[in-house]
Parts: sequence; structure tokens; C-alpha cells
Amino acid sequence: MAGGTNVMATRAVERGTSRALRADLHDLSEARASGLRIALFSGNYNCVRDGANKALNRLVAFLLQQGAAVRVYSPTARHPAFEPAGDLVSAPSVPIPFRPEYRYSLGLTPALRRDIRAFEPTHFHLSAPDRLGCQAEEFARELGVPVVASLHTRFETYFRYYGLGFVTPLIERTLRRFYSGADVVLAPNEPIAADLQDKGYADRIMIWGRGVDRGLFNPGRRNEEWRRAHGFAPDDVVILFFGRLVREKGLATFEAAVGELARRGHKLKLLIVGDGPERKGVAERLPDAVFTGHLEGEALAEAIASADILINPSVTEAFGNVNLEAMASGLAIVSADVGSAQALIEDGRSGLLVEPKDPSAYADAAEALMLTPGRRRMLAMAAVATSAAFGWNEMLGSVLDCYLAVG
Repeated sequence: MAGGTNVMATRAVERGTSRALRADLHDLSEARASGLRIALFSGNYNCVRDGANKALNRLVAFLLQQGAAVRVYSPTARHPAFEPAGDLVSAPSVPIPFRPEYRYSLGLTPALRRDIRAFEPTHFHLSAPDRLGCQAEEFARELGVPVVASLHTRFETYFRYYGLGFVTPLIERTLRRFYSGADVVLAPNEPIAADLQDKGYADRIMIWGRGVDRGLFNPGRRNEEWRRAHGFAPDDVVILFFGRLVREKGLATFEAAVGELARRGHKLKLLIVGDGPERKGVAERLPDAVFTGHLEGEALAEAIASADILINPSVTEAFGNVNLEAMASGLAIVSADVGSAQALIEDGRSGLLVEPKDPSAYADAAEALMLTPGRRRMLAMAAVATSAAFGWNEMLGSVLDCYLAVG
């Protein structure tokens, strides 16, 4: 086991790094994954098609291609959102109240423990600090197997959106205990890695970023016929909201921002790409917006590229897949100024970062871009160039580096 070895892959958290181990990572990345047996624990591996689940499925597919054996333990749904990658073992679970598309695990049962023992994992990978993940962490210690934990979302930020802000301190204590118990924590970017260290969540950190499929998401997907079919004229500046329609994505802030733009006299063209439990309410409050519902693949890429400005007010993202896919698609970005966005966007060059909870700040930024098409195009071009640095193979290879470093 890695014990107290410090593993950092970011200048922002360089204090305490084992320089020799960091120097070895390049050599380790060349090693084969054969012999690795990864037991991966997920909260909802394919119950919902969100950024975290898609990233985990990409990781499993990559590891299998590299010769590793992977077994996934997760709650499952009667009607899964997509076909899972790898061997999936169902963990007993119940639907989460008011959000039944997500499920809460009832923990590590004796049958699951027997299955894990029979699999003989070389590593445990924990992707959610739920009951299953916490008990798996304890079981790994019992077996003497190293633990890698990856952070996919800022759970501690969710509860205030549902009137449960009072439980945040308890959640933060749980997260600190969970991540500090891992041999290595995979953070999605440097700002969040530094935040984890500053808060005492973890000091053994590596970076697992996310990639974007630039063959799918690119400016060439823009389609004027698609725009016309959805009621947008060639000279309309289309403002996009893209993501699951749930409160924690900042829907209230988005609605307030576009409301402020309307009060300033702008005739808005709004495009809402995504679906979720809040769709009915958003449609009632924004009756003139175009709603596409949930889209996938080329249909999704076409819709995103056919907009002009993305407004992303979410503060719960750990990485920011929405920003990256919109950047690769050639949009000008107006995003909450949080760690996930700071890792992708240079304010004023490849997008605009604004005060996260101030609707007027989003309105000001969007208005400036609506009125200055030249600046909008410059930001979009810089965003496309920035997105080129985020390839999936390199990002997934960093996880393999981590397994090999702590094995």
C-alpha cells in the first residue's frame, strides 16, 4: 500500500510531493495494464447518463483495452440509461426521494464481499462517498488492497438547493473522512486539488482531467438549417443552457439572468438542451425558449454548435464537461467563476468568468457579447484552440499511471 507517500500532479498542490515518484510517472505510463484487477465502486454507474457516469464508463472501456480486468459494483436501475462498459455487479439500493432516477446503495452485503474476494482485486477505485463507497474503503483495508478515490462532483454544494443547507457540515465531515482514507485522490483539476488539500480532505493527490471528442464536438457541426427549423434566424444570437434540468445546475440563476436581459430590452433567443425533473417549471417560466429534450451523439453536437453563447451558472461541477464541449463546439462561454471553470477558461481570452450567484453579472457578460460580435468570435476561436489540449487517451492514461504508482 502507498501509506504516507505524497503523490501530486499539479503545481497548485506541489507541497509535500514525492519528486522521485512524480518523475517515475512517465515511465509507468508506458507499462502494460495486464495484471491489474480493478474493483470499481460507483453510486449510479449507468442509472443516469451524466458526466460522471460517462467518464467512468470511458475509463473502464480504456482499462479493458489496455489489458486490465475490471469489475464494477453499483446500484442498478430497472431501465438503465445506457449499456454499461465492463462487468457490472448490482448492489442493493433504493431510489432517492424526490430524485428517483438516482439510487442510494444499501451497502456492501456479504454476497458482494464474497464476489470481491473471488475477483482478487489489485486496487479498489471508489467514485462516490456513499454507503457502498465508505464500506468498500473499510473492506479494502481488511484485504490490504490500495484505495484510489476519484472526485466527480461537489456533493457538499447540493443540499442548499433543496432547503437542506443545515446538513452541509455533516456532509463535509463525511467527505473529509472518506477522501483522507484513500491512498490517492484523483481530483479533476488543479483548483479543486488545491481546495481539497487546503480543507484537509486529502494531501495525496493526482489529477484526472476529462477529455472531449473533438471529432464530435467542433464548430463544423453548426447547421443553419437546424437553426431555421427551430425558429432561429441567421443573425439571431442564440443563448444556450446545456445540462440536466435540476436545481443544482443553477437554473434559478440562469432564469434570473435572462430575465434581466429581457428587462433591458433584448429580444432573447433561448435554447435549452437537456431534460430532467425541473423541465416543466422551466418551460412555464421561459415559454419562448426552444427545448430539445435529451440529445445524444451527433444530434447533441449539432444543437450545441448551432448556438452562440453558453451561460453556465452551475457551481456544483467538479470538472465542467458542459463548458468543455461548448468550447470545442465554437461557442463563447459565460460561466460561474469556480474551480472547474478556472481550470478550462482564461477569463477574457477563452471565455468570461463571472460572480457565481449574481444574475446581473451573467446578464452583463452576455449582453456585452451579444452587442460585440467580433469579441464573441475571438473568444470562441480561443475556446476551440484551448479545447484541443483535452484528449481522452491522455486523461485516461493518467488514471492508469495512478494505479501503477500505488500498486
